[in-house]
Amino acid sequence: MRLLLAEDDATLAAQILAALRESGFAVDHAADGETAAFLGGENPYVAVVLDLGLPKRDGIAVLSGWRAAGLAMPVLVLTARDAWGDKVAGFRAGADDYLTKPFRMEEVVLRLRALIRRAAGHASPILACGPLEHDAQTGGFTLEGMPLRLTAYEARILSYLLHRLGRVVSRTELSEQLYDGDSDRDFNAMEVLVSRLRRKVAPCRIETLRGQGWVLAAPP
Repeated sequence: MRLLLAEDDATLAAQILAALRESGFAVDHAADGETAAFLGGENPYVAVVLDLGLPKRDGIAVLSGWRAAGLAMPVLVLTARDAWGDKVAGFRAGADDYLTKPFRMEEVVLRLRALIRRAAGHASPILACGPLEHDAQTGGFTLEGMPLRLTAYEARILSYLLHRLGRVVSRTELSEQLYDGDSDRDFNAMEVLVSRLRRKVAPCRIETLRGQGWVLAAPP
């Protein structure tokens, strides 16, 4: 699944990017508010990590602009501003969660996963499709109680399909979640990944709907 990180501190941004990618996310990075506003309006991110103290356009203005445009992706505000008034301003602008610096990278990942899960309509952190289970907080997968070995790309695809269990996901939509903005969209490689996953998650079914995309369905 694909995230946007808006953070102007190069060292901190590199650390957060590494932690998020290690946790299985595809991540785009914006180092200023104007870039963040543009990327957030053009791409279907499942969540955004937003610093308030951005150059060119501050985070409150960026967030307010997204919400005014009807963009509903979950936003985790990550900032050194810990005053109550700053928190109120962040939530009034449309933030879904607020974390002040310094922080633990593990907490950033946990909060993001919770936001993504709830935005997809799931109350429980365990997403299930028959004997296939995904712990949305740890990122792990099991099949009939045994750990499921997946590549990073396979895990991104399966996590996205499980969050949208029973819904049709188009090839374009899936590619937008599989690759970040710096990667080439390889539809043939994606078809191969889905084919491999189909064998790994049986008896759950990844069905192909011609001209529409794929849907993950529980076994009959």
